[in-house]
Amino acid sequence: MEEPQQTSSTDGGCVGDIIIEKFLVESKVSTPHVQLACSMRHCAFPLHGNELCIWNTEDPSQQLLVLRGHHQPISAVAFGNTATPLLICSASPDYVVMWSLDECREKALEGLIPRGTVLGTLLGKVLCLRFSPDDSVVAVCAGNKILMLDTESRSTLAELEGPQGPVTAAAFCAWQAHVLISVSEDRSFKVWDHRMGSLIYNSPVLAASPLVSLAIDAGSEQLVTGCAEGQLWVFSLVDRHHYRCVTRVDLRKKTESFFTRRLESGPSGLPEESRPPSADEPGKGDEIRATLPAPGLAHCDLVLSLSSECGPVSSGNASCLWVGIAGLLMFNLANFELEAVLRYKGFRNLSIQVAGSCAVMSKTSDGKAFCVLTSMFGNKIAGLEVNPAALLRCQRRPALGTRLSALPSCCVLPTSPLHFGIGEGSSAKPARHKQSAARSVAKDQPLVFHSKVRSSGYMSAPHATVFSPKTNSKNDCKRPSEGRSRCEWHARSCAPEVSLGGLEKAYRKESPVQNPVPTRLGRRLAVAEGRAAVRCVQFSGDGRRLACGSANHLALVFDADLTGTPAVFTGHDGAVNSVCWSHDGRWLLSASQDGALRVWSARRTELVLCLGKDTFPQPVQAAQFYYIDTFILLSSGPEVQLLTYRIDTCKDEMRRHKPRGRCRAAARLPTTGAVQVTSLSAVNALHSHLVLTAGRNRTLEVFDLNVGRSAAVIVGAHSRPVHQICQNMGSSFTTQPSQLYNLFATTAVGDGIRLWDLRTLRCERRFEGHSSRCYPCGIAFSPCGRYVASGAEDRHVLPACRGAAVQWSSPGNCLVPACDAPKPLFSLQLRRSPGFLPAHKLAPVSSTCLIDGILITVPC
Repeated sequence: MEEPQQTSSTDGGCVGDIIIEKFLVESKVSTPHVQLACSMRHCAFPLHGNELCIWNTEDPSQQLLVLRGHHQPISAVAFGNTATPLLICSASPDYVVMWSLDECREKALEGLIPRGTVLGTLLGKVLCLRFSPDDSVVAVCAGNKILMLDTESRSTLAELEGPQGPVTAAAFCAWQAHVLISVSEDRSFKVWDHRMGSLIYNSPVLAASPLVSLAIDAGSEQLVTGCAEGQLWVFSLVDRHHYRCVTRVDLRKKTESFFTRRLESGPSGLPEESRPPSADEPGKGDEIRATLPAPGLAHCDLVLSLSSECGPVSSGNASCLWVGIAGLLMFNLANFELEAVLRYKGFRNLSIQVAGSCAVMSKTSDGKAFCVLTSMFGNKIAGLEVNPAALLRCQRRPALGTRLSALPSCCVLPTSPLHFGIGEGSSAKPARHKQSAARSVAKDQPLVFHSKVRSSGYMSAPHATVFSPKTNSKNDCKRPSEGRSRCEWHARSCAPEVSLGGLEKAYRKESPVQNPVPTRLGRRLAVAEGRAAVRCVQFSGDGRRLACGSANHLALVFDADLTGTPAVFTGHDGAVNSVCWSHDGRWLLSASQDGALRVWSARRTELVLCLGKDTFPQPVQAAQFYYIDTFILLSSGPEVQLLTYRIDTCKDEMRRHKPRGRCRAAARLPTTGAVQVTSLSAVNALHSHLVLTAGRNRTLEVFDLNVGRSAAVIVGAHSRPVHQICQNMGSSFTTQPSQLYNLFATTAVGDGIRLWDLRTLRCERRFEGHSSRCYPCGIAFSPCGRYVASGAEDRHVLPACRGAAVQWSSPGNCLVPACDAPKPLFSLQLRRSPGFLPAHKLAPVSSTCLIDGILITVPC
């Protein structure tokens, strides 16, 4: 055995601290595909074919222990789970032998030959061994069957048959000791009750190549299996999830995108040889695909490595795996992304450049990991010590100059666009100041126009009968009164199909601070005669009103419980894409496909500000109030515009049919690469300086309006363009830790939901499982910040817990039963305040809208 040596790479730097080759052994027989084993202090591997070699990873000075007892080559090795006594099992076609490591070492020191206990004979070629959590049973995968051997009585407890091909891997479920999961070359996995000897679940065929590896993560209760083509499948083992597939990962594509993002964000600390070649170069793409061996999976203790780098979201709940595939990959089960990639070819002093088999174990004593691997084309066996913290430091993205946060960290600069709005004061002065100014001007006018003379006729007649401007001339040539009556007729005719009654009582009854997920239907209401799609919904800040925009050119405002007659806002010539309440609830902003932006008086249903098509070069995709109603923020084409506005609240009866507001541009911020903006988000409830945008090229960009420029760009945020960005806005009725306001979620068609942290610009969580392949379904944060709800094409609303990687909802527990929601859920909004009393005494309400123009409220 050669002496341990520290390896270096081609560029020096920090990579010398990443990996150390601790030992190197030359075997007489090549062992490219065997099951190796690692424990906290030891590693085991076959030597010279039929000898079992055990090496101490913490004290290399101890004598190398070699155990002999097999006559044929050893094909599988496994350590037990209990520390005292530490058991190890080895298998060959002739014997399955169990050894007590402490007894064997004592006999070796006394000069005696260590002997093991034979558990089985002539079982055939064994591909996998696995101890039960209490080491009382050993699962032996031999051929097309699994033998359950008792370690005490050395008898066969059960023989599990059913796979159509050789069983390649098996694992016990830590929280359910009677459950055993196996994968085989028939490309499926099976769940067994090994005590009863029965099959619980048989999966369909997953891949075109055999499944060769298996790992169970107890923290997230997930099953991960890998195939020989370098793909991973993640399944949920939570009760009532029915072993549903969470996601499928192509490791080759993940590796390429990993290095692409690093190259675009800045130089990496790893050598050039450690980066995979591009598939576009001639002959390089085939090399990548051909050099992917079967992946090996092992648990990775990432908490020690990320605790100081990735914030509270990652450090507390990160569940990661080591994936041995042409190197070592650090795979995060929370966001299904690669944290780090280590390729053996990038380190010139490593004796093994292409590995055939590997086993990895994280050591809790010093936070490092130990890996034992065999050569694919030679007889070498090496042991490597990997420092995950150093690996992450070399491959993490370069830090920004300033740490981003949704909460303001400094005062507004004099050169900032935000200072322009602060200098002017509020956007709308109180009405009494306007009226006093109007009186001073009216003294020089004829008496008939004076506001105190009621005989003029301008003060006594109601608004609707004296003058009603025709602002919806292209809306089927009908007056606003007709549209109002049409909507009133539908509100009366479409009674709720499911009514549990007592919705108003639910508002006023006491409920716990942490309310459960909504599970019952409150009310269902059709809002359009032609079943036009409701494209957007939003609750007001006090939670009493709900605004929605529909495809029939109308904006409607309902009571939160969808009772009574809605207020109708007409005037748009296209489908209303966006509605937004002001922070004080006085104004309602709407944007439509006709390119116009309108601000309405929510109380009087009057238009107070209108920006036509000639104001913006392209139609407005999204618009909202910003900086506590100081600005209007919108996206038009490839730029973000910040507008200052002023609304005249004077009651001028002669000009009340005309918009009484004006605005002007305070800043125009183009996106990087002049990419069209698909979504826009900013916090209006506080003086936040950051604005989030999503582009057509699948990027996310963060603008800092305090300095008036782009602050960060996230490349490849989703596999498709992001259609919605949702920030944790909080609520005036609930309190949250300040760091939770830095969380925001994004969603794209067919790519699930991703939860991001502004401070690290990392995807911290990924939520999969809801059906969203064609329609851009909406998402929303709960007021408490604990849940993210999403619509789905299967007519369900799925709540996902922020602290878990994925959360499913069975049909019986979904927000909207399938029989009551006939079309996909197009938009979603969670009520920011539960009702008319403080939030801790009332039940929150969520609202969804369907593509066929139906509104649904769901109380807890």
